[in-house]
Amino acid sequence: MKKILIALDYDPSAQKVAETGVSLCSESGDVGTLLHVIDSPAYYVSEGYNPIMGFTGYMNPEQTGPLELDQILGGTEKYLQKTRQHLGHPEMRTLVKEGDPGKIIISTAEEMKVDLIIMGSHSRRWLEMIPLGSITTYVLHHTRIPVLIVPTGKEGQQTGSEAATLP
Repeated sequence: MKKILIALDYDPSAQKVAETGVSLCSESGDVGTLLHVIDSPAYYVSEGYNPIMGFTGYMNPEQTGPLELDQILGGTEKYLQKTRQHLGHPEMRTLVKEGDPGKIIISTAEEMKVDLIIMGSHSRRWLEMIPLGSITTYVLHHTRIPVLIVPTGKEGQQTGSEAATLP
């Protein structure tokens, strides 16, 4: 049985990463773990905020001030719980941590002694020369755990490439 860690970021395209992870968990017999790392709480209230897989449940419509970290943590945990239900795997573990995403993904994977890390790449066709995001690149260069990179491309578009596993 392989232990699998599925790292989800802020992008709505993370659903493709989660679905790929669930498929591999089913094949390996592991329930898997969904991980989201909160890099900067300020991001969740900025104009550039792109909700995780479209989830907007962090803010109460009457709330006008900045979110507190515990609100973000609670909202993220609630979202991951709904995600595992939506994916048909209510037994899947969920984990929310705060810090530098690349470092947290690696340290969590090492602590959990996982056999595989699954994460996405937001490569765009016109950026083929820069195929991976900085967090994905960091994880690839700083871990000895195999990493499955799921190409997510621009939301709603395929990148034309297949998922690639890099040791």
